[in-house]
Amino acid sequence: MTVTEKDKKFIANTYARFPVTIVSGKGATAKDENGKEYIDMGSGIGVNSFGYCDKEWIEAVTAQLNKLQHTSNLYYTEPGVELAELLCKKSGMKKCFFGNSGAEANECAIKAARKYSLDKYNDSDRNVIITLKQSFHGRTLATLKATGQDSFHTIFGPFPEGFIYSEANDFDAFESVCNDKVCAVIMEMIQGEGGVNPLDKIFVKKVFEFCSERDIIVITDEVQTGNGRTGKMYAYQNYDILPDIATTAKGVAGGLPMGVCMLGEKLKDTLTPGSHGSTFGMNPVIAAGAVSIIKRIDDKFLSEVVKKGEYIKSRLGNCKNVKSVSGMGLMLGIETEKDAKEVVAKCIEKGVLPLTAKTKIRLLPPLNITYDELEKAMDIITEVIDE
Repeated sequence: MTVTEKDKKFIANTYARFPVTIVSGKGATAKDENGKEYIDMGSGIGVNSFGYCDKEWIEAVTAQLNKLQHTSNLYYTEPGVELAELLCKKSGMKKCFFGNSGAEANECAIKAARKYSLDKYNDSDRNVIITLKQSFHGRTLATLKATGQDSFHTIFGPFPEGFIYSEANDFDAFESVCNDKVCAVIMEMIQGEGGVNPLDKIFVKKVFEFCSERDIIVITDEVQTGNGRTGKMYAYQNYDILPDIATTAKGVAGGLPMGVCMLGEKLKDTLTPGSHGSTFGMNPVIAAGAVSIIKRIDDKFLSEVVKKGEYIKSRLGNCKNVKSVSGMGLMLGIETEKDAKEVVAKCIEKGVLPLTAKTKIRLLPPLNITYDELEKAMDIITEVIDE
């Protein structure tokens, strides 16, 4: 049996896979079982921050594997502590909780916000969280319910209560649903799965000021936008705000599963022994890999992310079939006259791996993609869009 046949026989049919079996890769270039090469403009949906088989990342992970692969969180380990310090310094947050995915990081944020409110106000009804329509926050029952898209609420019910939705970029609508039962709001600065739609800066500022006055916790979901993806370490830094909680995952560990809930000054002591936990969270091997990624994302590196994003936009600006380009840095959405899925399928045939987001083509290349790889990829993408 082929890999494809075995996949269909033994793996749950939850993914509409493309007919490509990737067996190896280096940098932004992947190779299939037939030796065909592809420039990966999706990086595992924003996970492979430094592409495939980054030398320094491999050395860090391998060195830790030869020391200690796992131990209980009942004990201290060095890589997790080093990573937490790096993240706090780069984010402005005060403490970190480590889990295994973006959904888990958002679950932790929900729990922390509600516990903060209960601890401070002793009001069990002050537990509602506002989320924005077209948002996406994960696939657990709670984060599915937090996701502001009705299509995610049609199966798997009953869902947890305590979430209400408001239109993005409409402050009056936000204010109208915000009552004395609201304890938090969660926002993606760029709604990735919702179509790569950045939030309006004036809207974000008004929400932040409104919530600060009322002690409503502001959570920014940086699962996809974090760790350098938008040209800042975290996307909220493009908006000149400092949230109370920031969550991240995907690219933080360069290809290994990790989710982080970063707690600000208000909530740094909210989680107490026994109130939350994770068996695999802060795994030392994954933490060592993450340290090798995060410590290299500095201002010089981030300026290159911005330049590469501008290069992509400049190439797309010359395409007659491009209707709009949204996003920041190396998180971009392309609306074209053509069907996005058809464009992606054609690009794959020609050796480029883009993604989709709703009706748009989505680009999330490795942050360190070379200009040579980027130029080749854009030659193909622009050709397919305009042909």
